[in-house]
Amino acid sequence: MFISSQNTPPCFKDFTLVMPAVAVGNVGQLAVDLIVSTLNMSRVGYMHTDCLVPMVGNNPYTTCKEDADELHTSAEVYTAAETKLAVLQIRSPIIQNKAKTFRQLLVSWIKTSGFSRTIVLSSSHAYQRDDQQLQGTPLRYLITPALLKLCEGEVKELAWKEMEQVPPFPGITDANIESRFSIPGGGITKGLFTDSCAEDLPLAVLLLFCSEGNNIPEAFALVNHVNDWLHLLDNPRQGPNQWRIPSSWKLLFGSGIPPALF
Repeated sequence: MFISSQNTPPCFKDFTLVMPAVAVGNVGQLAVDLIVSTLNMSRVGYMHTDCLVPMVGNNPYTTCKEDADELHTSAEVYTAAETKLAVLQIRSPIIQNKAKTFRQLLVSWIKTSGFSRTIVLSSSHAYQRDDQQLQGTPLRYLITPALLKLCEGEVKELAWKEMEQVPPFPGITDANIESRFSIPGGGITKGLFTDSCAEDLPLAVLLLFCSEGNNIPEAFALVNHVNDWLHLLDNPRQGPNQWRIPSSWKLLFGSGIPPALF
């Protein structure tokens, strides 16, 4: 699945992996864009799979004329070796009926690569929240038992809000009906979390309730949430919120109205 773009394949052992789920508002993908752009991460390879809609385009993180023509694909891996951070950016939707296969491929790659932990950035439909989810912050987290063993103290210190379990039928509370996790609009988020629990993988999901539209503010909220844990921007001269917006965001809403129309 992973194809290295270097002569010597990278070693991911003990790295932290951050990846998005293709979900409502593309919030996870936008947050990953900010991480890659700000940390000036190096591309080390790409994912070769028939589970994603194929696509190719120019360098989304170009900083000069020389690297603007580089070709980039639908799923690529970036690293910041000094901080032992790896990022998988996914830029296209998962092909219908291949979500389960894609999850299995991801779990297999994560296990064989030796990542110390995986953090999935995701989102869920704000309008489908349960009553209890309307209170407080729109940010939630889920964590597998394998990762909780390693960082239970950190999670308690952060005082984050865990994703609530909800009844399968809204408004019906019955002791005989078991509540469950529901992440509408979250793509493979729930399935990947469930698979990781079954495979004893150290994985966490950080998600945000949102609606479709201009989701740049939500992306900043989510990436700042990640930064509270990973301390990606710890340099006091840089400041805690100095995320670098990638050049590709100039075309986030298209290229504008052609002047020839008028």
